[in-house]
Amino acid sequence: MLSESFGHKPYGLVRSGGSAEHCGYLPLSFVQSRLFGRFLVSQPYLNSGGVWTDHESVAQELVDEAVSLADSLEVNYLELRHEAPVSHPKINHVRTDKVHMRLSLPETSDALMSSFKSKLRSQIKKAAEKSFSAHWGGAELVPEFYHVFSINMRDLGTPVYSIRLFHSILRHFTDQSEICVIRLSSRPVAAALLVHYENSTEVPSASSLRSSNPMGANMWMYWQLLQRSIDRGARTFDFGRSSVGSGTYKFKEQWGAKPFSACWQYYVRKGTPDEMRPDSPKKKKLIEVWKKLPVWFTRWIGPSVVRGIP
Repeated sequence: MLSESFGHKPYGLVRSGGSAEHCGYLPLSFVQSRLFGRFLVSQPYLNSGGVWTDHESVAQELVDEAVSLADSLEVNYLELRHEAPVSHPKINHVRTDKVHMRLSLPETSDALMSSFKSKLRSQIKKAAEKSFSAHWGGAELVPEFYHVFSINMRDLGTPVYSIRLFHSILRHFTDQSEICVIRLSSRPVAAALLVHYENSTEVPSASSLRSSNPMGANMWMYWQLLQRSIDRGARTFDFGRSSVGSGTYKFKEQWGAKPFSACWQYYVRKGTPDEMRPDSPKKKKLIEVWKKLPVWFTRWIGPSVVRGIP
């Protein structure tokens, strides 16, 4: 999917043994661009990645292989998006500034509503008084989703992903993924991608038009997403990553989401991963410029830019 959407070369490192506990897997993508450099990442776009194994020695062997691959590809750094750290002598940089925000779901929507604080319940009920309508589907809703998503990304100063990514997700995960579009008088004002797996639901991408937020479009959409997740049998809703104390952190926290650790580990060969952070001085200037570009232009040039960002 990532190779198809971004053009990244995939690598899959495998360790197999006599028992399941001695098996392991490390998916990697080779990300490169003239603008940013060369990187080996597990995995871009996704919040979690890295080594998949229950055995420490297997994890060590897989990271050994990844380090060797990083050297042979002459990347700036190897990035492993772990939730729990893996001990390895070549790991020389760690990021723990973000957390996964996850909400434990009850069996019914009524029970979830009852768990909210009165202020949140009031906001949801007030939004419900507007003429919002929720629409669920697949590829047929991608144009409306992408319309909202690309405007929101421009407003945030972030290059937008290619529309191919979302078509690819829906095609490869037909039964697990779906699009939600919130309309107001037939006009899309908010939209999200949901991915369901086992007993969990994740929202990898969600956006709303800023003009609609005073009416509660974003609040009403998330209430629809949570109800849908419960209907699909989910017991955990993953809001995605946020920096502790940020605006997105507080938004997710008000729904009852709790922080879970995210530990991104690096084997840095040159430069520093901090150069790619949006709060670096150079990136701050680029973000402010991007916010002023026409949306049509960001949709055209954005995918070619963002594909090179690890």
